Amino acid sequence: MKRIAAGLTAAALVALFVPATASAHPGQHVRFATFNASLNRAAAGQLVTDLSTPDNAQAREVAEVVQRNRADVQLINEFDYVPGNAAADLFRKNYLALGQNGAQPIDYPYAYTAPVNTGVPTGFDLDRSGTVGGGNDAQGFGAFEGQYGLLVLSKYPIDLAHVRTFQHFLWKDTPGALLPDDPATPAPHDWYSPAELNVLRLSSKSHWDLPLKIGRSTVHFLVSHPTPPSFDGPEDRNGTRNNDEIRFWADYVTPGKGGYIYDDGGHRGGLGAAERFVVAGDNNSDPLDGDSVPGAIDQLLHARRVIETHPGSQGAVEAAQVQGGANVGQKSDPFYDTGDFNDVAPGNLRTDYVLPSKGLLPWHAEVFWPVASDPLSRLNDASDHHLVRVDVFVPRA
Repeated sequence: MKRIAAGLTAAALVALFVPATASAHPGQHVRFATFNASLNRAAAGQLVTDLSTPDNAQAREVAEVVQRNRADVQLINEFDYVPGNAAADLFRKNYLALGQNGAQPIDYPYAYTAPVNTGVPTGFDLDRSGTVGGGNDAQGFGAFEGQYGLLVLSKYPIDLAHVRTFQHFLWKDTPGALLPDDPATPAPHDWYSPAELNVLRLSSKSHWDLPLKIGRSTVHFLVSHPTPPSFDGPEDRNGTRNNDEIRFWADYVTPGKGGYIYDDGGHRGGLGAAERFVVAGDNNSDPLDGDSVPGAIDQLLHARRVIETHPGSQGAVEAAQVQGGANVGQKSDPFYDTGDFNDVAPGNLRTDYVLPSKGLLPWHAEVFWPVASDPLSRLNDASDHHLVRVDVFVPRA
């Protein structure tokens, strides 16, 4: 893997970082992954219908991608929320538990879903279209409540008693929030009225802190899916929100910066300085290209407790060369791209991230984007995003 451990094997890393006096089982190797699988549907209930049999072609492709990569902890973005883990259970039973095209089945004993902000009405005309209602006026864009939700699958127990969700955290409660500006007025950051800001939440879906019990250690899996920084106007209401959704985790994991944060249970503060974590999700932000606010993802990549893992693929390099268009002249190295988007604009981008913390030892990272000559390249159309995975060594607590 590029720029991590200079090609050292997992065993070599253990030898370097774990004292010889440690036990024969000083920790565990864990693969974390994120995949925006585009398993969202246009109508409430449709995902359950599609997953109720093992015959949905797209779900089979998504399941095969998961099976081929075999993460121990897997985030799936754009998986519609259905109460009671109903859709998650169907996906595990009818797709992941069945080998797809020669791939081995995979079992995740633990699954987590929860409500998200998509489709939740605000009662305000947020986009100033002249009418109230629809996705643009919801807490997060969505045709119904729960569209574009999140799913976490895990081989390790999730400490449900200590899960923190931040669905209801208000955007205005971020100190120095980058609120959108009405360009027609001289006042700054005034696109939204005080009444709108009193109800408008920061997270377009949700932010979750899921503590995983990995042997004797706890690793916090921090997941989210910030809004795309587009589909708006000169006020840049989505771009500014994307910036602050990314900033949320950067502050949460940085000692001294997360005191303003409160969760849905009313508890305040960020993560403790000694806690280990992995931040994962489709952040909809490339370091140099695309429509996001300049420096948006750098807030997280450069947070002092975060390790940048530089996953990449030759498939992404090949795709940029073949597709051309907006990919020509981009500033970011296409090796790191994770999304295969419109070739006119914005082109392919790095939008999906798996970022471990100091205290964990990452030793391999890659993007699952097979080159055209690879038989598995048939899976490249499972979604417009590609799975990103990082292998880490979790020392024993």
